[in-house]
Amino acid sequence: MSAAPGALAAYRPALRPRVLLSDPLLDGAATVHLIKDAGTGNSFKVGPKEHFLIARLDGERSLAEIGEAYAGEYGRRLGDAHWQRLLALLGAKGLLAGAPEPKPAPTSAPPKPAPSSVPPEKRTLLRGSLPLVADADATTARLHRVFGFLLAPAVMVPLLALVLAMEAVVVARSGELLLAVRGLMTHPVLLTSTAVLLWVSTALHELAHGVVARHHGGRVAEIGLRWRLPAVIMYCTVDDYLYLGTRRHRIATAAAGAVMNLVFLLPFCALWLFAPLDDATHEAFAALLFLGSVQAFTMLVPLPPLDGYKIACQLAGATGLAASAGGYLRLALRRSPEAAAYPRRARIAYPLYAVATVLVLAAAVAAAVAGVHHLLTA
Repeated sequence: MSAAPGALAAYRPALRPRVLLSDPLLDGAATVHLIKDAGTGNSFKVGPKEHFLIARLDGERSLAEIGEAYAGEYGRRLGDAHWQRLLALLGAKGLLAGAPEPKPAPTSAPPKPAPSSVPPEKRTLLRGSLPLVADADATTARLHRVFGFLLAPAVMVPLLALVLAMEAVVVARSGELLLAVRGLMTHPVLLTSTAVLLWVSTALHELAHGVVARHHGGRVAEIGLRWRLPAVIMYCTVDDYLYLGTRRHRIATAAAGAVMNLVFLLPFCALWLFAPLDDATHEAFAALLFLGSVQAFTMLVPLPPLDGYKIACQLAGATGLAASAGGYLRLALRRSPEAAAYPRRARIAYPLYAVATVLVLAAAVAAAVAGVHHLLTA
């Protein structure tokens, strides 16, 4: 067969501009790409071969040209029937330029959520969420215009150096800071003020995700409040996080929240170290430093749904990393032949993730035990 026989050979289909394609991702034993329609929020997975074809539907290359490239890559030529199935699928999903929009679900039945979406949560007094702005992406764009300069290397590198210096002080004087936390519990006003500052840090954490995502070409879908009484927190949903341009951009977006938590502590650290404060305020700032640092580093633990897990997924180049690693390790421990069928990258990434997670959790438990022992013996 020719690459694209007949009339299809000269056809130059194009994806809609709103269609997003991800990098290759490990998914269990398979390698997949995610495809998302940013207009509807629908997303689905395809294999590397399908992605090879779909990614080249740019309106410039004909199916004959794409077919020749496919034959050179995979040693197989595609006929009209294959192209017709692929184009019909993309057209039915509304992903091709010129194709009709997908038909809405009948009004007699509630629409089924897309695989990647989360059903709207029923809002009650005890739990729910509430959007705070009408256009979250425009709000994030305004924040980026004001604070985007902080992301320039000339500013960010000194800030990170100061954060590292601060955390070195926190570690070196952790015993003193722990005692300050214990002392804070006896001062209700200072305890409340510290809790408010930690809440503000959490809100800035969420907004930092949005601003950094916007800096790298992402889109923020929603900014709001979510409550699970008695907890009330702000959230910021980055709609196309997995489709940001590079892995480095995705890791930077995931890490932005924890970095913001630590940057937020810098002025309080300076006041604690150098300002002439009364004893109660000095102790409150010490407690804030300790609790804020714990808050930031807790978010970097590589367990879902924390930011550290998103970073681990990007480092491994995987989606659903925890479940995939668990599945692989169960097979490997049973010495199942199925484990050998996993690609080499998966056989390295999954055990590394499991070992790293165990080490992080063991270090956290050891630090907690040491802290409790210090408080009991001080």
